[in-house]
Amino acid sequence: MSRDNNFLGFNDFIWFNGVVEDRQDPQKLGRVKVRTLGIHTQDKTVLPTADLPWSQCILPVTSAGISGLGQSPSFLVEGSWVFGYFRDGTDCQEPMILGSLPGKPSELSSPSKGFYDPNGIYPRYKDEVDVNRLAVNGSQPHLSLELRKLSRVTGIPTADFDLVSLQDHEATEIAASDGDTWSQPSIPYNATYPYNHVYESESGHIKEYDDTKGSERIYEAHRTGTSYEISPDGTQTDIIKGDHYNIVYGKRQALIEGKSDLTIGGRHKLYINKDGALDNHYDIQVGPNANINIQVDKGNLNLVVKDGTFNTNVNGDYNMKVNGNYNLDVRGNLSETVSGTKTSNTTKSVNHRGQTFTVTANRIDLN
Repeated sequence: MSRDNNFLGFNDFIWFNGVVEDRQDPQKLGRVKVRTLGIHTQDKTVLPTADLPWSQCILPVTSAGISGLGQSPSFLVEGSWVFGYFRDGTDCQEPMILGSLPGKPSELSSPSKGFYDPNGIYPRYKDEVDVNRLAVNGSQPHLSLELRKLSRVTGIPTADFDLVSLQDHEATEIAASDGDTWSQPSIPYNATYPYNHVYESESGHIKEYDDTKGSERIYEAHRTGTSYEISPDGTQTDIIKGDHYNIVYGKRQALIEGKSDLTIGGRHKLYINKDGALDNHYDIQVGPNANINIQVDKGNLNLVVKDGTFNTNVNGDYNMKVNGNYNLDVRGNLSETVSGTKTSNTTKSVNHRGQTFTVTANRIDLN
C-alpha cells in the first residue's frame, strides 16, 4: 500500500520556538500569532504582526475542547515564548503550540521589533526568572504579599461593659465585663521553591497551593485584596474589601466551639420571621454561670411589643435603679400581689387622683 507523505503524521515534523505577538483572535478560539525563530524575520516592516499565521493552542486533557467544557483556551500573552510544530510540514502555515517556555529575560520589550511584546508590557522584569515571585520567594518580594503585610488589621476592640452600682438594693452592683482587642493573624506565607504552586492572572488575581513542609497553605485573592487564606494549622482568614452578601435559600447552621466576637462600625439590624410563619421563634439561651449584658453608651434602650404580651419571670431578685424619673402609664388595671412586706420610701409628696398626701416620719396626711 502506497503512503501519502504529505498526510498529517507522515510529513516532516517541523518544530519551532517563537514569541507570541497577538492574541486577539477574531474567531475567539484561543489562537495566537507567533513569530518563529529561523523562519520569520525580526523586521516588522517586512513581515508585520498582522501577516503572521494564526497558531492553534493544544489544550491539556483536563479540558474537553468542546462546548465550553474545561478551562478557557490559552493563557498566553504577548511576549510569551512558545514551543510547537507545523502540522502542514514544510509549508509552515499551520502552527500548533504545545507549550510555553519560561526563562530569564535579559532585556525588556522593544515594541518596534519582532520577537517582542508589541504592547511593551511583558516581560515585567529584567534579569529575573519568569517563575512567579510567590513561588520563588527570593530577594524580590511580590507586591501583593507586601501589601497584605502592611494592611494587616490589629487592635480591634470588643464590647466593654462597665460596672453598675446598685447601692440602694441588696444586690449592690452589676459586674463589669471588660472588653479586649483582637487582631488579624500574621500572614503565614513561608514558601520554599519549588513547593508553592501559584496561579496569577494579568490583573492580579492569585491562587496559591503551598506544599512547603510545615507551611502548607491555601490562598485565593481578588486583585482588590478580597481573599481567603487557610493557614498551616487550619485557621481560615477571610477579608472582604467591599460589601459582603450571603444569600442562603436553604437551612444554615453553625457551631462555634470557642469564643466569638463581633465588632461593627455601622448599624446592625436583625429581622426574624419576615413571612409571619407560626413558631419561628427567636430564642436565646445562656448556659450556667454567665450573664446577658446590654449597655447603651449614649442613647435609648427601647423594647416595644406592638401586638402581644410582655412577660418576665425572675426566680431571684428583681432590682431596678432609675436616676431620673420613673413614668408608668397603665391604660387598664394594675394588680399587685406581695407575699411579704411592702416598703416604700418617699421623701416628698404623693399625688393620687388630684389629692396630695404628705409623707412624714410614720404617717400619711391627706390634704
